[in-house]
Amino acid sequence: MKMKGKTVVITGGANGIGAVAAELFGKQGAQVAIIDFNENAGEKLAARLHAQGIEAAFFKTNVAKDSEVKSTAEKVLAHFGKVDVLINNAGITRDAMLLKMESETFQQVIDVNLTGVFHCTQAFLPAMLEVGKGKIINTSSIAGLGGNVGQTNYAASKAGIVGMTRTWAKEFGRKGINVNAVSPGFIETDMIGTIPEKVLAHIKQMTPFTRLGRPEDIANAYLFLASDDADFINGTVLEVDGGMLK
Repeated sequence: MKMKGKTVVITGGANGIGAVAAELFGKQGAQVAIIDFNENAGEKLAARLHAQGIEAAFFKTNVAKDSEVKSTAEKVLAHFGKVDVLINNAGITRDAMLLKMESETFQQVIDVNLTGVFHCTQAFLPAMLEVGKGKIINTSSIAGLGGNVGQTNYAASKAGIVGMTRTWAKEFGRKGINVNAVSPGFIETDMIGTIPEKVLAHIKQMTPFTRLGRPEDIANAYLFLASDDADFINGTVLEVDGGMLK
């Protein structure tokens, strides 16, 4: 049990990759703090994990709002007493071609995907610094590394994640904090539900494994980077895309 006795915070933890990760970490012995804006899904997941004997708690939070994140961090620390791992997994898409993308739509994605990571890391990092150890895992994307048509806002936010990850790795490595990122390819979640089947078929053919990724593929990458096995990995962006960008 790689996470036995550890407290793991997962943003965007109520659905998709985040929910799968929450269950995986719980089965590996972790206490799990689920942070999400979707209260119904978050409460249901926490109850399901409890039924499996996993200690989990849900905290409704909009990561784009600094005051909410700070309040949630206080509640998490009061509930669990510590934070060992922060997984900045929350993210949204609002796709459009550049000339049709409204500035409000651009900003919404930046606020959640990029500024939200800034807020959460700033709120939870002090607890890690106090004990001189911790793992921070940020979620980038294949779009942040290679760009993607119709995703100016999303690609910009995920490219920014890479820059922040490498900066924080340099700032906090000497203080015992590992900061890394995972870059998923196209994963079977609700986020790709708007992509036409014909386009998905083409995406699969562009991937050497000729399939989409599964949420478990990303959750397993989170688990590795969060474990003691990754203690000397810092500032890395782990691509989990089936070799699509190669």
